[in-house]
Amino acid sequence: MCILCISAVSAQNKVNIVLLAGQSNMAGAGNYDELSPKIKKQIEVASNTVRLSFNGEEAKPLSYYNNTPSEKYNFKNRFGPELLLGVTLAEKYPDQEFLLVKRSMGGTALYGAWSPNWTLQKSEAVEKGEKKHHLKLYSAHIQDIKENISLLKNEGKAYKILGLCWMQGENDAAKEVAARSYKANLKELHNAYKKDLNVEKLPFVIGQINSTYGRFKEGPEMVRQAMIDFCKENNNAVLLKTTTNRKWKDYPKHADNVHYNTEGQKRLGIAFGKKIIKLNK
Repeated sequence: MCILCISAVSAQNKVNIVLLAGQSNMAGAGNYDELSPKIKKQIEVASNTVRLSFNGEEAKPLSYYNNTPSEKYNFKNRFGPELLLGVTLAEKYPDQEFLLVKRSMGGTALYGAWSPNWTLQKSEAVEKGEKKHHLKLYSAHIQDIKENISLLKNEGKAYKILGLCWMQGENDAAKEVAARSYKANLKELHNAYKKDLNVEKLPFVIGQINSTYGRFKEGPEMVRQAMIDFCKENNNAVLLKTTTNRKWKDYPKHADNVHYNTEGQKRLGIAFGKKIIKLNK
């Protein structure tokens, strides 16, 4: 079972934890100000029972995050899939409490910064720039999770880890060594989360990439197929499929054809939420 709990604590005090991890499309480039009043109200209601811990920060009621506007994305109030994922869970289970623990950084690879068996040599082979060469995002995420769990214990609350949502792979697709080993690296990642969090059957929702940047032409399709194959071989994993048609009718994107826009992030969050619910039935 994927339940971790504290004995002698009532079920009413249980917090459901969802883990989110990945690169830029997990970080999110949705513009909160473009959301409809109805959806903003749904987020406001969900924030009463859903909290978010993002990149090591203290858990706060579900909301957008502040970001310095840029020429590419000239807005401040940004969000990723966590907003509508939180809404989807809260509306399905209105009497339950949720904690989302998210760690993300754009332009990072599973082969490098996200590897549970991180080495500087591997990181330098795929990560761009001195700062990213030394990033250890997997271990940082595990630390985030354990710190939040410790706080729950101090509050006298039990918890259940509902699963991990993963939106990553574009950077691995850009490098041959990372693309060719992606399925094996996904398996290593999943096993590491299970072991480090003591969750034998950890539900794992994988968002399929569909971007085509990088010099390794075969990379994107190789990573997409690795995701399909991994999910076929793992009863606890499910694929959130995406199209490669550049009209992006399933999950709309910004003009850069890489990052999901407001509507795309909205749909992505709902899809992740539905998959997590299905895997926990």
